[in-house]
Amino acid sequence: MQLYTRKGDDGTTGLLYGGRARKDAPAIEACGAVDEAQAAMGAARAEVARGSEVDRLLVGAEHDLWVLMAELATAPDNRHKLEAGKTMVDAGMVSHLESVVDGLGERFPMPTEFVIPGQDRVSALLDVARTVARRAERAALAVAPPDSFVVPYLNRLSTLLWAMARWQEHGDSLPSRSVTA
Repeated sequence: MQLYTRKGDDGTTGLLYGGRARKDAPAIEACGAVDEAQAAMGAARAEVARGSEVDRLLVGAEHDLWVLMAELATAPDNRHKLEAGKTMVDAGMVSHLESVVDGLGERFPMPTEFVIPGQDRVSALLDVARTVARRAERAALAVAPPDSFVVPYLNRLSTLLWAMARWQEHGDSLPSRSVTA
């Protein structure tokens, strides 16, 4: 099986539900930034135990980013083909992140001042993922339609990654209560 098609050699990439776009088009740039955020989250995941709470939270968010990228990679005239929660971000995905962030906020005191990243490897990697998610949010702002939940999702994701980084800095001092993924 060949892993390359040569279709992108002309500087374009295929869109979900058909059509092609230049690889430097704003929507494709936004998809690339989201892809980078997902990879950064994967780097953080590689440093934690499989099946741990951090692992489960990151895997869930990484799956959501596939949905988000599907929405960004759809031409406006095919937007009607998107399915909420499967190929298009919905309000429930945003509210889920809010509930997870709120749950983390109840587990330990969040800092009230600026934080210097790098207390440990996992928190540093989560902070890198957060900054990439913020960049993806800025890129998506230029292309997401007004009724889309892409930008709010990326905004909440960056907040979640910040909260998770602070959580990891607390280490063993955390209560044993679990936030469900």
